Amino acid sequence: MVEIDRHGGALSRNAMAYVLAGGRGSRLKELTDRRAKPAVFFGGKARIIDFALSNALNSGIRRFGVATQYKAHSLIRHLQLGWNFFRPERNESFDILPASQRVSETQWYLGTADAVYQNIEILDSYGTEHIVILAGDHVYKMDYEVMLRQHVESGAEVTVGCLEVPRMDAVAFGVMHVDDSGRIISFLEKPADPPAIPGRPELALASMGIYVFATKFLFERLVEDAADPNSAHDFGHDIIPRLVKHGKAVAHRFPTSCVRAEGEKDAYWRDVGTIDAYWEANIDLTTVTPALDIYDTDWPIWTHAEMTPPAKFVHDTEGRRGMAVSSLVSGNCIVSGASLKNTLLFTGARVNSFGVLEEAVVLPHVHVGRGARLKKVVVDRGVDIPEGLVVGEDPELDAARFRRTEKGVCLIMQDAIDRL
Repeated sequence: MVEIDRHGGALSRNAMAYVLAGGRGSRLKELTDRRAKPAVFFGGKARIIDFALSNALNSGIRRFGVATQYKAHSLIRHLQLGWNFFRPERNESFDILPASQRVSETQWYLGTADAVYQNIEILDSYGTEHIVILAGDHVYKMDYEVMLRQHVESGAEVTVGCLEVPRMDAVAFGVMHVDDSGRIISFLEKPADPPAIPGRPELALASMGIYVFATKFLFERLVEDAADPNSAHDFGHDIIPRLVKHGKAVAHRFPTSCVRAEGEKDAYWRDVGTIDAYWEANIDLTTVTPALDIYDTDWPIWTHAEMTPPAKFVHDTEGRRGMAVSSLVSGNCIVSGASLKNTLLFTGARVNSFGVLEEAVVLPHVHVGRGARLKKVVVDRGVDIPEGLVVGEDPELDAARFRRTEKGVCLIMQDAIDRL
């Protein structure tokens, strides 16, 4: 692992981060019925998109664009509240770019490349030398300055962030082959039978959805792509394979630029795109030494910091003791005579007397009634859990009332509660 410059470098200061944040994330089921996947809550007080944005800010980037599309209100409101501190007089900017039909009155964003193409006029006005294209729906810490340096030093036309994943997990990714110099010699988008890394048949080299381009070069390619009636106008399907075939595309391996605090042994990257993966990544934060350190003040995760009173624990009698063990409890939470274990409470939760929560991910402003017992659950924002409800002890009953995953995690939505 290289030494990370955590104060940002010269290349980052003259680059723009463009975050693609328009996707629903349908594998999260009802959790994304009212919000895009990048707007889903994570880690007690943040949203998923905060990781890509924080990485860019911590890397030294000060120009941002965020493309939104699917059910964007929750995401836009979060960005307005939490990312409104950039100042034009410091050569900083933060543009929220909904699909506003700038190119055609009938055309929304057709693909990831089109989501950039439709905003070329705005992006070009900033005059940056490089643009870093980011997916807004992954959890990780990464210094993009390291990737920018590699891009410039290698003379690449595009640099693609990549990581090693189990081969059959790569069906959801772009998969690449590279030569000894790191040059990409083939690129397949979401193949049904992903090719393995030579000599390592159990692994594949997958794209992270992170691309670095010289800004002018990218705009030229996007104009060409927009004029192609046979294109899907997508980076993974069109832009990257074309550059692999006709230009110079280079792979950047994630461990090279992954930011790790003391105690973080492995390069942490998660696609929290399923209920099980989302629950596991949140619950991992409650362990003594989690795989992801969100307490690293050298690489903070920026977000909207609500003005809230402190968390409060009350009552101290046998069977009615407000307590939490191996848990994260956010501001404005009140644990009133209830017990928590390996649980994560987001802002404004209320857990009433004789309640027991274990391995529970409880999103903001949830009310848990007296005597409720919840185990291995994800509870959506604002849900009102009735008194005495038991979830996580009877698999058949749970599956009849709630969405229950193969790994036994129950997703609790208000409409399911209303049907009880």
